[in-house]
Amino acid sequence: MQSVGVSADQSRPRRFAGAEQFSTAQLRSAPVHYPRPLELARPLRVSGGAKAAQAAANLGLHTVADLLEHTPRDRLEARAVADLAQGEPATILVEVSQVSLRPVRRRGMRPLVEADVADGSGSVRATFFNQPWLADRYRPGTTLLLHGKLGAHGRFAVQAHVPTDRPPAPVAAGAAPAGVGQYPASEGISSTQILAAVREHEACFAHVVDPLPARLRVAERLLDRAGALLSMHFPLGDDAVEQGRRRLAFDELLHASLALERLRRGRRLGGGAPRLDAASELTTRWLDRQLPFTLTGGQRAALQAIDADLASGAPMRRLLLGEVGSGKTVVALYALLRAVEHGYQAALMAPTETLAEQHFRTITALLGSEAVATGLLTGSTPAARRADLLGKLSSGQLSLVVGTHALIQEGVGFRCLAMVAVDEQHRFGVEQRAALAAAARGGGAAHELHMTATPIPRTLALSRYSDLDVTELRELPGGRLPVRTHLCSTEAERSRAYARMREEIAQGRQAFIVCPLVDVSDELQARAATAEYERLRAGPLAGLELVLMHGQMRSAQKQEAMASFSSGRASVLVATTVVEVGVDVPNATVMLIEDADRYGISQLHQLRGRVGRGRHPGLCLLFGRADSPRLRALVRESDGFRLAEIDLALRGHGELAGTRQSGHEPVYRFADLTRDRELQERALIHSRRILDDDPELAAPEHALMGAALVPVAA
Repeated sequence: MQSVGVSADQSRPRRFAGAEQFSTAQLRSAPVHYPRPLELARPLRVSGGAKAAQAAANLGLHTVADLLEHTPRDRLEARAVADLAQGEPATILVEVSQVSLRPVRRRGMRPLVEADVADGSGSVRATFFNQPWLADRYRPGTTLLLHGKLGAHGRFAVQAHVPTDRPPAPVAAGAAPAGVGQYPASEGISSTQILAAVREHEACFAHVVDPLPARLRVAERLLDRAGALLSMHFPLGDDAVEQGRRRLAFDELLHASLALERLRRGRRLGGGAPRLDAASELTTRWLDRQLPFTLTGGQRAALQAIDADLASGAPMRRLLLGEVGSGKTVVALYALLRAVEHGYQAALMAPTETLAEQHFRTITALLGSEAVATGLLTGSTPAARRADLLGKLSSGQLSLVVGTHALIQEGVGFRCLAMVAVDEQHRFGVEQRAALAAAARGGGAAHELHMTATPIPRTLALSRYSDLDVTELRELPGGRLPVRTHLCSTEAERSRAYARMREEIAQGRQAFIVCPLVDVSDELQARAATAEYERLRAGPLAGLELVLMHGQMRSAQKQEAMASFSSGRASVLVATTVVEVGVDVPNATVMLIEDADRYGISQLHQLRGRVGRGRHPGLCLLFGRADSPRLRALVRESDGFRLAEIDLALRGHGELAGTRQSGHEPVYRFADLTRDRELQERALIHSRRILDDDPELAAPEHALMGAALVPVAA
C-alpha cells in the first residue's frame, strides 16, 4: 500500500481501546475519519470573508478533506432565467455571451464586471462586484452556475458563482435546466459558494486515500473512494450519484460492523463470567414437572443457545427478540435459574412497575413448588421491606430478584450476581443496562440476556445489535388463538363496537379501552383516558364495572386498578399505553384503541397482543382514519416481524431512528437501511472475514480501516 503523509495531530502513536475502555455507544456514534494526507489536512479557506469562514466552520468544514466529504444532499433544478422573480434568491445555469468591465466612480471601489448570460429561456445581465479579474476568466462561451438576486433594474446581482462543464439546456419559460447539486449550507455561506470551493479544490480528489483492500473493492464492484466522492459532487451519467453513494454507504456499514464485531469478540476473549456447565437438578426438574405447557421449537432452540453461552466461560450477551406472546419470560426464567442452581444470584429488570409486578407474579407461578428465594424491588417498595430485601441481596439469602430501575440505585449490592435479564431493553439507556451487569462482585462480568417484544427489521437488528448474539422467537405457543383486527372510523362502527364489547362481557369476558392522553388537551384533538372513563360509565357502557389506570396515578392506585381487572371484578379497563407490555389477563378478549393514528405499528401490535391470551379468540378495534396505511397493515398482517418490515418501508429508518436513545445505533450519512439491506449484510460478512484473518487490523491492507476505529492515545 502506498504510504501517505499525515497531519501533525494524527502522527502520535495510537492503539485500539479494549472493550473495557469504551462503550458500545462510543463505537456506534463515532464518525468515520480515515487518515488524511497533508494536502487534505490543510485548513480550508473559502471566499466570502469572515462570515463565510465562520459559517463553513459551523458546518464542520475545517479542512480540505472536510470539504470534499461534504457532498450534496440532493440535486435540485436550477431556475430558468425567464422565471426569475425580483428580490428572490435563485440559482441559474447559464452561458456567457458578452463580458465587460464598468468603472465605478466611488473611491476605493474596483470596476464592476458585467456579463450578458442566457440559458435558452431568456437572457439577463449579471453583475460581479469587486472581482475585476473575472472579465478575463469568464470569456464568451463559458458556462456558469450563478447564485444571486434579480434587482429592480433587471440586473442579476451575483452572490456566488462557479464555472461548470455542463452546458445549459435549451429550456422554455416554466421549465428548468438540469439538476444542480444542493449542499447542506447555513446562514453566511450558500450552496453555490460551497460548490465553488469544491471546484477550486478539484485537484485534491487525487489525494484521497482508499481504506478498502483492492480485492474487496473489486469483489463488491465498488468505486474507489476518490471516484465515489467525485461522482457525488460532479456526476457523469444517470447512475453516477447512486454508485458513489453506494460506495460511501459501504464504508459506513463496514466501519460499524468492524467496530461492533471487535467489541463482541473482545468481550468473549475477556472472559470473567462464571462458567455454568450443564443444567442440574433444579432446572431439569422445573422443566419436567412445573411447566404447565410444552415448549415451542423456538423456545427449545433458545435454551440450547443459552446453555452453550453459559458453558463457554465468556460473558453471555444475547438478545431475545420475540413475537408478542411467544414465551420470552419462560426462556428468561430458565436463564435466571441456571445461575441460581449453581449458587449464584440472578436479577430481572423491567422498565415499569406494572411490568415488574407482572413478571414477579408470572415467575412465582411458573416456579410452583420450587424453593427459590425470590423478591420484588421497585420504587414503591416500602422502606422496611426494601431494607430487608437489600440485606438479603448483599448476604446472598435472596437468589432471584425482579425489579425496576430501583435495582441500579445507590445502596443496592449483590453478593454473587451472575445473571441479568433486561426486559423491554430498548426502554433503558445504554448506561442503565450496563449498570446492572456491572454489579457482579469482584470485578467480574455477569451474563446478560436482553429481551424485547418489539420485533425489528433485520437491517435495524444488524445495525443496533450486531455486538449481541440474537435469538428470534417467532413461533407462538400451541393453542394460542388469533386476534381479529378491524379498522373503524364511523359513528355507526363505534356503536357496533360498544355492542360487540357488551356481547363479550355478557359471556363473562373482559375488555381494554386505550386512549392516547391522560387528560383532555385543548391543543390535541385526542380522546383522554380520564374523560373517556367518565363518558363511558355514564353512557355507552353504563351498568358495567369500569376501572381507570394511567401512568400519573400513584403506584398503589395502579395496583388496585390492575388487581380489580385481573381478578375479574371489573369488566373494562380504561387506560393509557401503560398496559402496552406486561399485562396478562387471559380472560380479556377485546382491545379498543382510540386515535390509533397516533401510535406506531409496533406499539399497536403490542397492545393487540394483550388480548386473545386465553381460551377465547381476541378482537382488536382500531379507531382511526380509514385510509391510514399503517392501520390497514395491522388489519392485514398478524406477524410482528412482517409488520416491522412494513413500518420501516413506510416511515424510513431516519424517522424510526429518531426515537432511539443516545448512542443506541450508528448515525449514517450515506447508508439507507430501507434499501441497503444486502449491502449491510455484505459488510457484516466482510468484517467477520477480515477479523478472522487479522484480528488487530495490523496488516498493511487493513491499516487505514483500523486507524478509523475509535483510537485512543497511547
